[in-house]
Amino acid sequence: MSSRHHIDDFMRGRIIGKIEEGRKITDSTGICYFSIDREFDIAHSVVSRLWKSFKSTEMCSRRHGGGRVRTGGKSVSCCLRKADLPKTVARRLREGGLYARRPVVCPPLTRQHHTARLQWCREHHNWTEQDWACVLFSDENRFSLSSDCRRQLIWRESGTAYRPENSQEKDRYPTCSIMVWAGIRINGRMRLHVAANWTMTGQRYIDEVLLPHVRLFPWCCR
Repeated sequence: MSSRHHIDDFMRGRIIGKIEEGRKITDSTGICYFSIDREFDIAHSVVSRLWKSFKSTEMCSRRHGGGRVRTGGKSVSCCLRKADLPKTVARRLREGGLYARRPVVCPPLTRQHHTARLQWCREHHNWTEQDWACVLFSDENRFSLSSDCRRQLIWRESGTAYRPENSQEKDRYPTCSIMVWAGIRINGRMRLHVAANWTMTGQRYIDEVLLPHVRLFPWCCR
């Protein structure tokens, strides 16, 4: 057979009938069977197992598997009602083409934000490369100098979780941080501006970022 598949009961009956007609061949074990593998395009081992099954059960129909009956249905709604079967739910979701993945992180946007972004895109849709060459894209971000990563693992003995050597100090309200500002354009980028322990206000942004860093560039025409 070119591919593995189950033989239906009608085909099984035809095979058993051909065997009983008396068309004999001998397989490698010396047991006599009837040559039908080429006629039905199935493997000789399949014919052998089918004939042995018929002699022991006197039935042509295929016996159902003896495993546990599948309790979960294909419907996702049916699976969700079985809260005590998380693996079954996950398996059914995968069968439906859904997989567990980390969601893409993005800032919370309101309807006004979406409208403003769409309007901005439409206004700048036809801009040329020369237009964009006069634009500086900048951003600033605050980085905490104290680690808050909970994925760091340690090796310790059972019952020693609260020993000092197995503990990691963490500030509930970390105050040690730095503010980093950067800017990019089509053909270049700005040097990072790092400031420790200060809040970005409008006036400080003008005095410490725009005037000393951005204003000095001749291409800053917008």
